[in-house]
Amino acid sequence: MSTALEIVLVAVFFLALGTYGGYRFAKEQTQRKHEERLNQEKESAEIRLLELQAQQRDALREAKEETAKIRASLESENRERRQEIKRQEQRLQQKEESLDRKIEGVEKRERQLTQRQQELETLKAQAEELRSKRAVELERVARMSQQEAREELIRAVEETARRDASRRARLIEAQAREEAEAKAREIITLAIQRCASDQVSDITISVVPLPNDEMKGRIIGREGRNIRALEAATGVDLIIDDTPEAVILSGFDPVRREVARIALTKLILDGRIHPARIEEVVAKAQQDIDNVLREEGERACNEANVTNLPPELVKILGRLHFRTSYGQNVLNHSIEVSVLAATMAAELGADVGVCKVAGLLHDLGKAIDQEVEGPHMLISGEIARRFNRSPKVIHAIVSHHATESEPQSLEAAIVQAADALSAARPGARRETIDLYIKRLETLENIANSFTGVEKSFAIQAGREVRIIVRPEDVDEDAANQLARDVARKIEESMDYPGQIKVCVVRETRSVDYAK
Repeated sequence: MSTALEIVLVAVFFLALGTYGGYRFAKEQTQRKHEERLNQEKESAEIRLLELQAQQRDALREAKEETAKIRASLESENRERRQEIKRQEQRLQQKEESLDRKIEGVEKRERQLTQRQQELETLKAQAEELRSKRAVELERVARMSQQEAREELIRAVEETARRDASRRARLIEAQAREEAEAKAREIITLAIQRCASDQVSDITISVVPLPNDEMKGRIIGREGRNIRALEAATGVDLIIDDTPEAVILSGFDPVRREVARIALTKLILDGRIHPARIEEVVAKAQQDIDNVLREEGERACNEANVTNLPPELVKILGRLHFRTSYGQNVLNHSIEVSVLAATMAAELGADVGVCKVAGLLHDLGKAIDQEVEGPHMLISGEIARRFNRSPKVIHAIVSHHATESEPQSLEAAIVQAADALSAARPGARRETIDLYIKRLETLENIANSFTGVEKSFAIQAGREVRIIVRPEDVDEDAANQLARDVARKIEESMDYPGQIKVCVVRETRSVDYAK
């Protein structure tokens, strides 16, 4: 029992001794590893310290090199600045020297100018004295005061200048007229070649033929009820006189007159003439005329190559088919003006569209001038404005006669020229004998109203006025001025198609007799 206990104690002792030995061994191993790690960290720290010292030395060396470079650069800049300052000082010194020399020269010139001014004052006083003496001597010799002499000299200079200006103006005018006439002749010829129109026919009168004179009684009706019904329905007066087999329709509105003519023709063919039938036929004739107006308006637009016009405007345009002016059909005249204006606009570089539309619509007011008061130009412009036409088109329409408004654009001037060209061409219009004689008398009266005119003659159907002047009252330059003055007064006081030539004739005859 004791032996076992001893063995246990011995085993416990050796176990404790082994445990202690193992603990000591582990502690020594741990301490040795710790020391080794400390040594490694120390070596690593020393290596990093050496590297940092090397980097510090490199940074210090680089800083020294950079400092040296900066110092060298600054020294170089300072040297350059000192040199530049030195050069500027030299230039300033040179400028100061040059300025001093210039100041000396200016002072010298001032002294010279002062001296010369004094000399000039002396000479001026002497010249004034001589001028006074000369003026007194001239007045004594010429027996004319200084004011009178000045006026005489001014008159002579004005006369000379007037003659020179008139001569120069005549040369310039002749050259401009020659060039303008050549260009205008070319453009007008081209425009006329592209527009072929018929000559004007006789003045249209609404006459309805009758199969026999008995038809007159049927048209009048019992106690005149048929003729009254027809006049009331159409607004046209019927003239039934001794004219054999014919009834004359009288009315200011050509469309109404045409409605009455168609209705009366249908009534005569039908044979049934009474108030109820008359109203029915007149209504049918009105519908036929509306169709005709629309067709004629569309035809005019197609011939003039104008599109996008409102139907109401086209219908108003078709009314011009029954309207004449001096025997010329107004619708055909409008088409012709549109074509001519478009051609001239293309040649002159103007707006062709504006000229076409304005030329076609320029006389639109004549379609309703029986219903609306005022000049047909303003009525046409108001209609175009109501249908939202452009301001250029409206201005060209209003100013095509230049009585209400002067043309302010090239398109307006072209439309005005095309209108005059269409109206003035041979065979375009008829004039009554009274208007023709009145125009000739007006031309001669205008020419005779000028001083120095002996007599005048309106020739070439009023296209030319020939003026004979007294040569002792009108010289050559004054004759040219007289022609311009007469032409200007004709433009201001007369309305006429085309142009009027003013020819001034000055003739001097020297007569003597041998005895």
